[in-house]
Order: sequence, then structure tokens, then C-alpha cells
Amino acid sequence: MKTKSIFMAVLLVLGVAACQNDESPAPQNERSTMDQRMTRLDVDIQSVENARKAGGIEAWMASVNESLAQHNILLEKIEYYGADGAGNTVFFNNRGNKQLASDFVPGDARRGGFTDIAYARDGIEATTSSGLTKVQTDGAILSAMNSWDNVSCSKGLILTDIGSSPFDLGFVQALIGAGGSFFFTDIMHSGFTSSLFDIVFGPGSNVLGVSFTFIWIDGSGNPTDIDNNGKSDAAFRDIYYNDAFSWAIDGSDFDVETVALHEAGHGLSQGHFGKLFRTDKNGKLHFAPRAVMNAGYTGVQTSINATDKGGHCSNWAQWPNN
Repeated sequence: MKTKSIFMAVLLVLGVAACQNDESPAPQNERSTMDQRMTRLDVDIQSVENARKAGGIEAWMASVNESLAQHNILLEKIEYYGADGAGNTVFFNNRGNKQLASDFVPGDARRGGFTDIAYARDGIEATTSSGLTKVQTDGAILSAMNSWDNVSCSKGLILTDIGSSPFDLGFVQALIGAGGSFFFTDIMHSGFTSSLFDIVFGPGSNVLGVSFTFIWIDGSGNPTDIDNNGKSDAAFRDIYYNDAFSWAIDGSDFDVETVALHEAGHGLSQGHFGKLFRTDKNGKLHFAPRAVMNAGYTGVQTSINATDKGGHCSNWAQWPNN
């Protein structure tokens, strides 16, 4: 924020509301506001940053999870979407049973006891260097969220838009000292930035968008599974868009809604799928099948395909009676 006093006032209000929310969860189906659904953590950012500078990203990750352990939270994985058709998933939760997926738990007291999934958008880093306005990017992200909300198999799932933040959203940004704040809700579209991508992936990376999944752990550092569904319990997901690329909303590359639809899929517990191959004759990349949740960008996709619906339905068809 430009005005520090205003920023601190916002944080104070949200922090108090978050503490109140922990004690008195709102009714399960009540449409909530941002001050009801944001939680704040305190993290020793200096030790985390010192570790990154001294030992690179692996040391930084270890320090991040050491700092978050006191809050019973762990950064489980990073899923990034490649601009050249290729992407990847990096796991930091090396579980013995190889269980890599994580889901939100309906009515989880650690999320305030809500049965809906709340999402927020960054109201500060909402414009792009390529000229898009906040209204344009916000509209594209909302359209992407509505597409997932309208999938017919998940009528019990309520996606609650808690609005555009009046402060700089971004938990991972705060961890790397590149803005942001230590507030979180279920799914956060934390804005357009290049500094985060440069720090995490290196300058000039091919990464268009990235989702960070945080999960709940117990006092011994083990992922929890309180609903016994064989998956770790998701705490929140933090999403970013790389402002080093030229973004568009008119159906040309790189399309905001396409990337937001993909990243929102991660926010809703879907992983990458599809096989990538290259045609040697012309060098073109292909996916089999082509889907929103392919690991890499292969052109504009603003509709959810059958394979995407299958993945979504496997996670949400029984919600909130999982």
C-alpha cells in the first residue's frame, strides 16, 4: 500500500475479525465478507529470507516450513503453468505413502467451520505491465471462478467471492519479502507480479502462473487427514500471475481467463494431467487429452472440458457430505 498507516489499520481490523471468527464461526451457508474469512499468521520473515540468500530455494523452503510448523501449516507443493506448453509440480511433502493430493475438509474448524470455499482477489496488484486494468483482470478471474462454480456435478459446493482486497494480498510474497501480507483465505488470486517469479524460478522463466498449496499438519509435523479420505487436509492455496508476460483478455495469447481457469482448478484441488508430446516435423507441442488442467499453456481455453469435469467431480460431487 502507498500509505502505511492505512495498510496497518486494515491489517488490524482483519486480524481482530479473524480472531473472532476462530471463536465464533459464521453459519455454514452465510455469504461472508473479507473480514470474516481472512486469517493472519506471524512468521519470522528475516530468518526465512536469510535462509534463501544463504542456501537457495531448497534452504528457503525448509526455513518456510520450519517457521510455519508452529502454526501447524506446511507448504506441500508448487504447481506451475508453463508458457511454452510445459509445466511441473514440485512436492515438498515427501510422505511415505506417496499421497500427494490434498482437499479442503467441509466444516473444518481450522477454517472457521465453513462448508463453502471462499476466494479473494488482490486489489492492489490487479493491473498488468502490458496495459490491462483491474476491471479487466478482475472480470476474467471472476469468469473463471464462475465456470468452476457452474459445473453441474458439484451443486453442494458454494464458492463465495469475498471480494477484492484493499491491501496487498499474497502469503508467499510476504514470505519472500516481495510485498504481500500474512493473511490467507481458502483460495487467493494474489495478483500480477514479476518479482515473485524471478525469486522462486529465476529471471526469464517460462512460468505464466503458479499455485502454492498449504496443508494442515499435527504437532509432530505429519499431514492431517481428519475426514479419513486418504488425502491431506488443505489449509489454503495462493495463486500468482507472471507480469513479465504480455497478457490479454480478447482471446489472444496470453489469455488471463485461460490461466485463471487453470490456476483456479488447482485452487479446487485438481492437479495436472495429460501427456505432452512434440511433433518433430514442425516442433509443435500437443497434449493428449487437451484440457484446462494440462501442465502448460496451449492456447485459449475458457471452457471446462470433460476430463476437467471428471477431476472436479471426483473431488466435489459429494460435498459437503464427503
